[in-house]
Amino acid sequence: MLQGTGSDVGKSLLTAGLARAFTKRGLKVRPFKPQNMSNNAAVTEEGGEIGRAQALQARACGVKPSVHMNPVLLKPQSEVGAQVVLQGRIYGKANARDYHALKPTLMPAVLESFGKLSAEADLVLVEGAGSPAEVNLREGDIANMGFAEAADVPVLLIGDIDRGGVIASLVGTAALLPPSERERIKGFIINKFRGDPTLFAEGMKIITERTGLPALGLLPFWPRAMKLPAEDAVVLPRYGASEAGAFVTIAVPMLNRIANFDDLDPLRAEPSVRLVIVPPGEALPGNADLIVLPGSKSTIADLRMIKAEGWDTDLKSHIRRGGRVIGVCGGYQMLGRRVADPYGIEGPPGEEEGLGLLDLDTQLGRSKTLTEASGRERSTGEAVKGYEMHVGATDGTDLKRPMLDLEGRPDGAVSADGRVMGCYLHGLFAADGYRRALLRRLVGGNVALGPDFEAEVDATLDALAAHIGAHVDLDRIWEIARGA
Repeated sequence: MLQGTGSDVGKSLLTAGLARAFTKRGLKVRPFKPQNMSNNAAVTEEGGEIGRAQALQARACGVKPSVHMNPVLLKPQSEVGAQVVLQGRIYGKANARDYHALKPTLMPAVLESFGKLSAEADLVLVEGAGSPAEVNLREGDIANMGFAEAADVPVLLIGDIDRGGVIASLVGTAALLPPSERERIKGFIINKFRGDPTLFAEGMKIITERTGLPALGLLPFWPRAMKLPAEDAVVLPRYGASEAGAFVTIAVPMLNRIANFDDLDPLRAEPSVRLVIVPPGEALPGNADLIVLPGSKSTIADLRMIKAEGWDTDLKSHIRRGGRVIGVCGGYQMLGRRVADPYGIEGPPGEEEGLGLLDLDTQLGRSKTLTEASGRERSTGEAVKGYEMHVGATDGTDLKRPMLDLEGRPDGAVSADGRVMGCYLHGLFAADGYRRALLRRLVGGNVALGPDFEAEVDATLDALAAHIGAHVDLDRIWEIARGA
């Protein structure tokens, strides 16, 4: 099990890289995260949902994602509350205090899922959440040491030197744990190192002397990590693409409850694209060629945020200047005339007037669509594929002009002038042919195009595995996993 000294220390990426490295050694590897909190989710073959990071890790293992790889998924809907997904299905809603009481009841399902993966694998790589040093939350824990003790798995501790204070964070984490948990830790890895590693040799020695833990690796900072899907919206402020050589500007408002923002990864990877993530307090850029409204875990709340920020006015000005708008899932619902949530699925029951850019009405319902889908985008004729993950049904006259044909059924809608469109298909921009046709349409000609997106993801996973293998003691990690 990989546990970190805090969030965003690189556990997810390290797990993916180790998964690919050990898979290349001929082992049957599976990823597992007992509890994840993220609105970046993926659809599994069983028709459930798990955290996007575990789907990437499954890909690194060369297997299809399963609901058992992330049995508990928390999808934040407000500052204090989240939707609880258990083994791929909606279990209910809980605020932070209620969830703390609920956690122990979820452990049997967590252990059941872990057992299923263990039965089919040589090696299960378990990713923790946050930090085991959050001892105030230790009671009923299922995410870190609570799970490690219940499942009897050894632990590696991961520290992030890039944020500073790595010696204190590693030593402090070990010091805060009770003896039984501290003894479960079998070594440490320091991630995101920059500069001359010999200059930190004394630091590695000090950590070992203070904790008794052996050093298993000093992993240099790896810029190519940005080519892989991120798990947490914490990366969004630094997510935008480089402006060097870019001449297509695509803007995306940073919604409070943005969901599945990895939809944007293929656009960010294009050398011709300047992807601008617009934070609250700033206007949508007037020179944008395209504005993408992304998915949302709380559609009505984020729709109200758009209006409060004045982005609704910016959108209308953008269209008057000849710009285009694409909405995906929750963003598609916002483009209509009304969004209603009579059952309180995503927050308090209520409804909100939409942006009025498409003649559509959406009502959120109790059932959730979770399915993989493929087909064609109508205006370009290009193939698309991805997944649907949404609640609610959309109706209105603009459905007569669907954006997509998915396996014999229409999806989405397009405005009469063709400048505003939306659909429910996540993964739309990962289709190389469609993405390239879209970029050509935006600038009216040829553009410099990046590599095939899916092939680049796999190449990046291979490179990550090689990077980790060069700096981390894989043989010792395998021995630890085997109990040697």
